[in-house]
Amino acid sequence: MATTVIIGAGIIGVSTAYYLSDHQPPSSIHLVEVAPELFSSASGYAGGFLAKDWFSRPAAALGALSYEEHRRLAEANGGREKWGYSSSTSVSYTAAPTEGKETKGRGEDWLQAGTSRAEAAVAVEAEVVDAASGKSPAWLRRVDGDHLERIGEENTTAQVDPLLLCRFFLQECLKRGVRLHHPATVLSVSADILHGELSSVRIADTGTSIETDLPCTRIIVAAGAWSPRVFQSLFHHSKLRLPITSLAGHSLLLKSPRWHSELEANGCHAIYTTHSSGHCPEMYARLGGHLYLAGLNSLTVPLPNIAGGAPVDEKAIEQLKEIAKELLSNRNGNNDLEVVREGLCFRPVTPWGMPIISRIPDSDLGVGMATRPGEDGGVFVAAGHGPWGISMSLGTGLVLAELVQGRPLSADISGLAVRCE
Repeated sequence: MATTVIIGAGIIGVSTAYYLSDHQPPSSIHLVEVAPELFSSASGYAGGFLAKDWFSRPAAALGALSYEEHRRLAEANGGREKWGYSSSTSVSYTAAPTEGKETKGRGEDWLQAGTSRAEAAVAVEAEVVDAASGKSPAWLRRVDGDHLERIGEENTTAQVDPLLLCRFFLQECLKRGVRLHHPATVLSVSADILHGELSSVRIADTGTSIETDLPCTRIIVAAGAWSPRVFQSLFHHSKLRLPITSLAGHSLLLKSPRWHSELEANGCHAIYTTHSSGHCPEMYARLGGHLYLAGLNSLTVPLPNIAGGAPVDEKAIEQLKEIAKELLSNRNGNNDLEVVREGLCFRPVTPWGMPIISRIPDSDLGVGMATRPGEDGGVFVAAGHGPWGISMSLGTGLVLAELVQGRPLSADISGLAVRCE
């Protein structure tokens, strides 16, 4: 029996374990997470925005599959109540094109380019949004001269609370019998003497320092921005350098007594805008009355050794608070915003703006290491989703499980294979 060790228990790791457990004994699946607090980076601190058709061609099929999986699982498991799944009206201060149905830009580049995610929206007929239409949320401060437009097609955007979604998947995995090692770190891999094929992974409990050898024929590296470090530490003879870097992003989770009833009545909104500071704030209203505000991103904040290991930048947080006061204060000028949580997460990004979902060829594992052929073994990587980790998570988990287990794939991921340029 092929035993699978998944390194990284974020949204990609737990969703992959969930789908793997549909077709192999759950007890043969091991999740290993080193961070003291689960979901302490992008998986727990992301906006939770879901899109169906905001992706360039190599990821288009995966994005559409993932969107439908989010909808299907929410309907089957009470996702609205358990993790805040809701359809979302997406509007932008920036006008959308009126002709054709091509994307406005490469949405996977918006973070690094400092532009708006709205540039990835599929063009629709221009629809000016006013307060009476129900598509302009009451919590957004409006002034004379504002110009809002709906972006995206109907039924193609939605919203979740990513932390609650991650917790749901982890709980389901544990109920099935998937084994969680937390907090624990992966130390090394070993090959059998006869064939030189991957046979075990050594892990250490970071609290007790007790080391354990897990029999293993398949490894999945799903450690987000830390994936290159994990891969290199295990396969130190390999010349392959996974081209995944980190992009830090600060966020605020806010609430106000004005929002709860309005959200229940009119549903969730995603608002994209620009600001005089040069940033492109994004705001996501969630069921239950919380509003997520982000848009301050940096390539210069160093990646900590483990998730949750870097403090927030107080200047960035104060800037977000000022943006919140400007965009969200009520019409009487009173500031009734309460900061529920300040956040800093590190999104894994690739130079070409696409995730890597791929088996690593044995030739790239280094001298002295191979894997069993076909579905009996292999080393796999699933990381680099950038701003779309939550949106693409369920599709990634499903297709990766199919790839690992040698089953037909539900989406074409041929354009997401590992590459080094």
